[in-house]
Amino acid sequence: MSDPVYVSEIFSSIQGEGMLAGRRQIFVRLMECNLDCRYCDTNFKKSDICRLESKPGSGTFLDLPQPMPLHKMSAIVKDWLLQLPGAHHSISFTGGEPLLYADTLAEWFPEIRKLLPIHLETNGTMHIALQRVKQHVDYISMDMKLPSTAGCTEQLWDLHALFLREAHGSAVSVKIVVGELTSDPEIQQVCDTISSVNAALPLFLQPLSLPDGTVGITAAHIFHLQELASSRLPDVRVIPQMHKLLGAL
Repeated sequence: MSDPVYVSEIFSSIQGEGMLAGRRQIFVRLMECNLDCRYCDTNFKKSDICRLESKPGSGTFLDLPQPMPLHKMSAIVKDWLLQLPGAHHSISFTGGEPLLYADTLAEWFPEIRKLLPIHLETNGTMHIALQRVKQHVDYISMDMKLPSTAGCTEQLWDLHALFLREAHGSAVSVKIVVGELTSDPEIQQVCDTISSVNAALPLFLQPLSLPDGTVGITAAHIFHLQELASSRLPDVRVIPQMHKLLGAL
């Protein structure tokens, strides 16, 4: 019997970021995080209520008691797959930071993976936790944190490098949120970190989304940052948060 986990919300939407952008997914947003990024727009604090979309893609929610057991999660996914056969490409575990629950997810993922491929969205700072689950994960989207946008109080480069080394051999991609204050040395550090493991990994530059719905970087600056990264890495792409442009969850 696996342990239950604290889930913030479960919903169906378009993946708006990274390698699987444009794919329909079931999103499982877990509570709690080990970081406090300045641009984060997610309420990841633990609560006794999980918000469950009443119907996949409806945008209306029901409240479920916490924590959530595996059998309940499996039942929800099975029901949604029956309601919308073939619509969902994969199931995305996001947060917060899902790897805080690595021991439990190591038991959950093999069962959930029988229903849909697993997409793990992570801040890429918990390489030891990744060891527990990586064999059950189909896609890893690593959010590498830049001081200029995330505003984290500690330098995370060494942890990101350790994470990428642990993820090596998996279908992993790297995303960075870039803003007008993002500097050339930061991009060089990103390139150094990726190149130290595998220069062929896709790098996604995501323009910073501001609270008023505008973008916190000029086109000229993001072009410059892409040019700089592309001189070091072969696969560098710019993708804004597509779900926000669509007004989706």
